Amino acid sequence: MKKIYKWLIAILITLLVICAGSFFVIKGKEYQPSTSAMTASKVSTTTNNITKFSGNNANPNVIFYPGALVEPKSYSIWAKKVAQAGFNVYIVRFPLDLAVLKTNIADKVDKTPGYVIGGHSLGGTMASRYAHNHQKNLKGVFFLASYPETKGDLRKTNVPVLSITASKDGVLKWKNYKNAKKLLPSNTVYEQISGGNHAGFGSYGKQKGDNSATISNRQQQNIVSRLLINWLNREIKK
Repeated sequence: MKKIYKWLIAILITLLVICAGSFFVIKGKEYQPSTSAMTASKVSTTTNNITKFSGNNANPNVIFYPGALVEPKSYSIWAKKVAQAGFNVYIVRFPLDLAVLKTNIADKVDKTPGYVIGGHSLGGTMASRYAHNHQKNLKGVFFLASYPETKGDLRKTNVPVLSITASKDGVLKWKNYKNAKKLLPSNTVYEQISGGNHAGFGSYGKQKGDNSATISNRQQQNIVSRLLINWLNREIKK
């Protein structure tokens, strides 16, 4: 029996070492916000791993799911502008910064008088899952370099949908993106940022596998915020 206990203890220690090692490897690959993003984040507040940019409480709240391994404050530049336009923006944080590990984290955000949910890359795919399963008070869905899969089918969701891509995106799986259009409502609005890339939807520097943008990150951030604000004012703020 003593030998069994020793083996069990040895196995547990090995598993702990592997888990700890994996944690540090993943954290080491996390994309960190730029200086400009950190400056923009100074007007936000963070509670229970949710970063809030305050807008007008009378309008639907905007909930945002970050891309995989991207620190949430990397999206502060456009989030600040959207908040200044009158919408509370809540950027959630996932365990290990991976949306697949806690898809329902939006449960922590108030959804009155309604909510809009969106995300970047993997975050957008998981946000569509949440929207598919939580349609009460849902006012809209948006994708930044992202698309739904079958668990996030939005064809029967009677809310506005916005999809924004960038012409120089080297990370987005374009074939899957095009195929996923059948999972979106026929009135989905599609926009493309000429010269932008995948990482440009946030502000965290270069991303592995991405193409070089032919516009600056500042320009892409301005375009993202303008497209979101115009859509929110036109389709959501009624």
